[in-house]
Amino acid sequence: MEHPLGIFFLKLLPNPDMDRPPPVVSNIYELHEVFYMFASRLSFKKGSAALLGLPVIFALSIPLLLTACGGKASSTPGSTSGSTPTPGAASRWTWMGGNNAPGASGVYGTQGVPSTSNVPGGRFGSVSWQDSSGDFWLFGGMVVNMPGGVTAYYLNDLWELNPATKEWTWMSGSKNANAPGVYGTLGTAAASNVPGGRSSSFASWTDRSGNFWLFGGYGVDSTGTLGNLNDLWEFNPTNKAWTWMGGSNTANAKGVYGTLGTPAASNVPGGRTGSVSWIDSSGNFWLFGGGFISTTGTSDTLNDLWEFNPTNKEWTWMSGSNTANATSVCGTLGTAAASNVPGGRAGSVSWIDSSGNFWLFGGSYPDSTGAYSFLNDLWEFNPATKEWTWMSGSNTANATGVYGTLGTAAASNVPGGRFGSVSWIDSSGNLWLFGGGGFDSTGTSGQLNDLWEFNPTTREWTWVSGASTVGGGYAQPGVYGTLDTLAPGNVPGGRQNSVSWIDSSGNLWLFGGYGAGSINDTPRFGELNDLWRYQP
Repeated sequence: MEHPLGIFFLKLLPNPDMDRPPPVVSNIYELHEVFYMFASRLSFKKGSAALLGLPVIFALSIPLLLTACGGKASSTPGSTSGSTPTPGAASRWTWMGGNNAPGASGVYGTQGVPSTSNVPGGRFGSVSWQDSSGDFWLFGGMVVNMPGGVTAYYLNDLWELNPATKEWTWMSGSKNANAPGVYGTLGTAAASNVPGGRSSSFASWTDRSGNFWLFGGYGVDSTGTLGNLNDLWEFNPTNKAWTWMGGSNTANAKGVYGTLGTPAASNVPGGRTGSVSWIDSSGNFWLFGGGFISTTGTSDTLNDLWEFNPTNKEWTWMSGSNTANATSVCGTLGTAAASNVPGGRAGSVSWIDSSGNFWLFGGSYPDSTGAYSFLNDLWEFNPATKEWTWMSGSNTANATGVYGTLGTAAASNVPGGRFGSVSWIDSSGNLWLFGGGGFDSTGTSGQLNDLWEFNPTTREWTWVSGASTVGGGYAQPGVYGTLDTLAPGNVPGGRQNSVSWIDSSGNLWLFGGYGAGSINDTPRFGELNDLWRYQP
């Protein structure tokens, strides 16, 4: 399926590790991870002349015109004292399933029947949930076939994984890509209903009844048209039925904001991709930001904050702007204020702490030239006071990571600017962050495999595992070891737009994404379907 909003040409530097030719790329921001996977093949630093000829991706060789909080982009590298450890040093990673090479095809088996041979194919930008039994669920994502051009394939298959038996079950959706949505009747469940193929639907929730909810993303609507979606879906894992709950069944719908702070049946966020989400103590769903392509083909990002009440099915615009590309108002580090607000962005990550506060980290946004900037700012939002607090990171874009000493917390430590990471929170309330596409300790961009822990009490980051540099291959390769065997040297390769779950023992499980497989793979990069477990 060709991207519909114009054609751009990329001139890639020669790379002997890649066996795919330079592609013809359609408008890339629909899923900004697409442009980054090409950029990840180029080893460059801010200011590098190697980026000439890459105007659409993110021309960091020119001064950035927009920054996180309205200042000038930083050109001073951060500390490079963080060394690159032996891959997986201090690591507790175990390769649990899937392939150790990119590009694996799915094995679907029989719908509804688990099997040890079943496995989803390689993909990135999927959605995940976890049910009351502790099983993991995976929906959709994207595959890109590059030879002769870039053709995107959007998936709508739904999978369930039992982490005890390690068996996958294909539960719903199509084996084939780019399936259109079957919406049925608004508010009415039906066995034939199913969302269309999509990627980067990062806004998802699990309600108090254990139902899974999904909002938007970039994909295929009811007519087979590709675009930014704002449809809201509910899946009941008991009766295995999808219900279209709100939004439009056609792509590129505009938002209806209404009055700030006032719910209304007519209110609805516009079509978007790369948003983040939370659920509050009352069971209401919250949605922040994301990106979209305007009718003129420009790439835009949002910083609007929405609340959805699943009981009365009404949206409320709670914060941020109702126009695109708003800049951040950071205020004073660590101090809440009604005027504070993160700027427009997509591809951030989120957490919810034990007090019910929402946390937001990083993401990316386009400047006025179409170049992309990467953020490492950390924000806290109090849903009771409706105030944002800038808690950590830089108030300018494209910050270099400061790694410090492996395993040692420090006030100066901070991950570099990035997007498309994975996040989770542990039983002690610490925030964890893995990988993504962004900047390492030297200011070089690529796909990262670093693992970080943030303590909200001390406000200190700790570099826990993985490498502090992307290495000469633009992403560190994975060290897989033996399947289902914990070993100190094991570590996933650099990647972005994976999905994750937490099991009943507090272990992180990581699936897929776009990045590097093992060191001997050809091609070096691609869509992954490897499954990993990390034991803190």
